[in-house]
Amino acid sequence: MWSISEVKERGKTVFKANYWKSVLVALVLSVCAGGAGAGASNSVKSEDLQNQFSELSPEQMMIILFAILGVIGVAVTIGELIKIFALNPLSIGCYGFFKDNNQSDGRADLNGLLDGFKKNYLHNVLTVFLKDLFLALWTCLFIIPGIIMAYAYRMVPYILRDNPELAPMEVIKKSKEMMKGNKWQAFVYDLSFIGWILLTIITCGIVGVFYLSPYKENADAQLYMTLSGQNNAVTSNPYDSDQNTTF
Repeated sequence: MWSISEVKERGKTVFKANYWKSVLVALVLSVCAGGAGAGASNSVKSEDLQNQFSELSPEQMMIILFAILGVIGVAVTIGELIKIFALNPLSIGCYGFFKDNNQSDGRADLNGLLDGFKKNYLHNVLTVFLKDLFLALWTCLFIIPGIIMAYAYRMVPYILRDNPELAPMEVIKKSKEMMKGNKWQAFVYDLSFIGWILLTIITCGIVGVFYLSPYKENADAQLYMTLSGQNNAVTSNPYDSDQNTTF
């Protein structure tokens, strides 16, 4: 059984050894994962809108409604296409950077960030798309199965980069096998960052950008290497006293 505190300590060490590059790549990865959101200011008074709509016929209101829905649909579709064909391949390079950073003791460079585009592009796109699709379907069933399967699919990007010869379903299957018996401890591991998450909220995201995200991404890559046997096994008691620290 792997040790949460040991995984975090190793991740923190390589993060600090390659601080600014880790911050930059974690920022790129957060954009890939969440996309870019935009808010619209409410510059028009609600009374004015009510007056304008009250002058429209039902037919005109339906036309406006369908036009608005059409614009929203086009925007969502474009956003999803950008995520599938651009951001997802880019994220593979980002995950690869953090794994390389662990392997090189904090000396990874940024040359591999575009590996998801240069190597097996369509294979990468299809694999991540299927992973996201299956996760969405599980989540539609109920929130708990969705959370469980999110942990089951957690290692897909790392496996995809390390094993380009595997078919998409084989990558997903390998991730599920790797996480079998490790989901709960991985959940506890995620909870151990709760203190940093609270500080991120308090500081309006500053701590997240400059510390939490790059620190955790390096630790996550270390977790993958531990579970895949690519480093010395971390076999101390998973419920040691250090694991429950929030920082």
